Amino acid sequence: MSSPKNYLKMRLANKIVLITGAGSGIGRSIAQTFAAEGACLALTDIAEAGLNETVELVKAAGGESVTVLGDVSKRADAERMVSAPIEKWGRLDVAINNAGIAGSREATVAHVTSDEDWERIIGVNLSGVFWIARAAVKQMLEQGSGNIINLGSVAGVIPFPGRAAYAASKGGVMAFTRALAADYAAQHIRANAICPGPIETGMTRWRLEIPELRQQVLNATPWGRIGQPGDIAAAAVYLASDESDFMTGQMIFVDGGWMLKTMK
Repeated sequence: MSSPKNYLKMRLANKIVLITGAGSGIGRSIAQTFAAEGACLALTDIAEAGLNETVELVKAAGGESVTVLGDVSKRADAERMVSAPIEKWGRLDVAINNAGIAGSREATVAHVTSDEDWERIIGVNLSGVFWIARAAVKQMLEQGSGNIINLGSVAGVIPFPGRAAYAASKGGVMAFTRALAADYAAQHIRANAICPGPIETGMTRWRLEIPELRQQVLNATPWGRIGQPGDIAAAAVYLASDESDFMTGQMIFVDGGWMLKTMK
C-alpha cells in the first residue's frame, strides 16, 4: 500500500498556478513538475489534443487542474484564462507566460519578414504576455501578493540569425518583466523571466534532427548537451516557490553556458 503524500514537503503545495502553452514542450513539463510539487493548475493552450494529453499527465502526477482552450494573442481569451483559476479556487498565486512561437522555419531577416509573421509573433510572444499579466496583476493586487514568471530567451539578448521578429518579441518580454517588477514590488507582486537557450521541443526538433545543425548547437553549448524541457521546469519551480521570495526583476538564463561562448 502506498503512503499518502506529505504536502508539507512539497515546494508548491496549494499554490494556484496558471500556465499558458501547456499543451506541449516546456509548458507540459512545467505542468507535470508543478503537479508533482502540489500545485493546483489552470492549463491553457490553443491546441485541444495536446492540452488534453497534458491533463492526463498531470492527473498521473497527482495534480488537479482546470483547462482553458484559447489564443493568448486575443485579449478576451487571455482574460478567460486568468479568470479560470480564480473561479475555481478563488485566487491566483503564480502566472506563467510560457506560450510562444518561433515563426516559419525559413530565415526571415527584417526586410523579408511579412506583416502577418511580424504581427503573429509579436501577438503571441509579447502581446499575449501583456494580456495575461495585466489581468493577473489586477487579481494579485486584490489579494495582496502574486508572482509572474515570463519566458524570455537568449535570443532576446543575442539574436539568432534570421529571427528578427522573434528576437524583438523576446527582448520585449524581458524589458516588460523588469517593468512589472519595478511597478509592483511594493504591492508584493514579483516578476522574473526564465531565458532558455536551445531546448529540444516540438518547436526546435526539426532543426535538432539534422545532424550538422545539432552539432552546431552542441558546439555552441559549453555544457555539452542540448537543453530539455525539464531544465526549464526546474527553474520555474524555484521561481514559483517561496525559496525565491527575495528575487524580482531578474533574468535567469538556463542555457548550458551558451551565452558565455556566444559573447566571447
